[in-house]
Amino acid sequence: MRLRDLAGIDSDSDVTCVSIDHRRVAPGCLFGAFEGARFNGEDFIPEAIERGAVAVVARPGVEVPGAALIADERPRRRFAELAARVMAPFPGTAVAVTGTNGKTSTVEMTRQLWRMAGHRSASIGTLGVTTSDDQVSTGLTSPDIVTFLSNMAGLKKLGISHVAYEASSHGLDQYRSEGVPVAAAAFTNFSRDHLDYHQTMDSYFAAKMRLVDEVVAADGTAVVWTDDPRSGEVIEHVRRRGLKLLTVGRAGETIRLVSQTPSPLGQVLVLSHEGGKEQKLALPLIGAYQAANVLVAAGLVLATGGTWATTFTGMGRLAPVRGRLERAVITPAGAPVYVDYAHTPDAIEAAIAALRPHVEGKLIIVFGAGGDRDQGKRPDMGRVASRLGDVVIVTDDNPRSEDPALIRAEIMAAAEGAIEVADRRAAIGRAIEVARKGDIILLAGKGHETGQIVGDRVLPFDDAEVAREMAA
Repeated sequence: MRLRDLAGIDSDSDVTCVSIDHRRVAPGCLFGAFEGARFNGEDFIPEAIERGAVAVVARPGVEVPGAALIADERPRRRFAELAARVMAPFPGTAVAVTGTNGKTSTVEMTRQLWRMAGHRSASIGTLGVTTSDDQVSTGLTSPDIVTFLSNMAGLKKLGISHVAYEASSHGLDQYRSEGVPVAAAAFTNFSRDHLDYHQTMDSYFAAKMRLVDEVVAADGTAVVWTDDPRSGEVIEHVRRRGLKLLTVGRAGETIRLVSQTPSPLGQVLVLSHEGGKEQKLALPLIGAYQAANVLVAAGLVLATGGTWATTFTGMGRLAPVRGRLERAVITPAGAPVYVDYAHTPDAIEAAIAALRPHVEGKLIIVFGAGGDRDQGKRPDMGRVASRLGDVVIVTDDNPRSEDPALIRAEIMAAAEGAIEVADRRAAIGRAIEVARKGDIILLAGKGHETGQIVGDRVLPFDDAEVAREMAA
């Protein structure tokens, strides 16, 4: 594509690639130069041009000797728009999910429901890029814009027609998941997280609302879980934008959750679609909050042309999502060990609520808090765990550059009666050692992750694998 056709610049130069990493610039590239938390991409403009960049997207006034400047007050957004035009085509149907918790499960369940309806589908998020044939890890909920668009274009080449992706607050704020037409947006819930980045809850919420306010197509649909304290505000955003609204939950009009009852292998839901007759669904997933994820996923399928009959049948055949209340092993004493990605106070409370109906003895919780992340949530996590758990073991969870002992101390200060075991392997071993038949062990925080980040190293560590080793 010629630069004049791409950006209206008087140049016959061909744009053949896009990059935000100067080291990956090749002749004909469009280079995005942005200010970041650690580096300023503007500092690498000369090197990008030397490598062959024909144009640079940056702030007004930035010097770009030897290449065209595409100036914009929001260069990340402008770059995403242009990069998408260069890298298209993409799958014809894309939906995005935002919220503090439940994004990963919801996009993966949406993928599964689409597949059962006969569509070639994929999900993109914390678990990576998942299709029915493969899974590739990206390492981030929202990868950089070039990786995101490259993934989307690659899925199109594979014949994927439907994609559901996670829209994190960081990704939305930094325009990391733009450029692909979004047919439907979904909201799961909202609670404290990422205040190290957003500073305030209002700023965090505003970042989430970009999905509804700007990203989803003007003629698109919003699926809203009704039973969150901020759901009403989300619905106001939807109505102001003029989007079609589908609501799901106990107060839902599209799918109403009439009741839910725990069962030995999951739960039984009673649902009503569009005010119709009540139907009983045997959902093969443990946890009350999983019902929320399932219904939001079902709403997205309905928003993209799915039928209620096919979607309802598919919900009863959903498979568990990796690291989301995943049963890793049963200890020699007969206590099941569940692994969950819960790493906020709200998520830990939800995981505990999910398992509590199945506990005959004690609920044993092992968790920690990540370093270089929102410090204010640590005592809240300790408070929730000690209030709702029976045995609480505080350990390490990706301390990164912080002193692990200080992180644990901040949790322990509010975790009355908790036990401190620094080494995570030893903590899991301790939980398995004290567990008896009728107890349940919850390993919270790492979920699907396969590494423990200490300093600048990533050490191999998988909660599920370690639990199986310690229980052998």
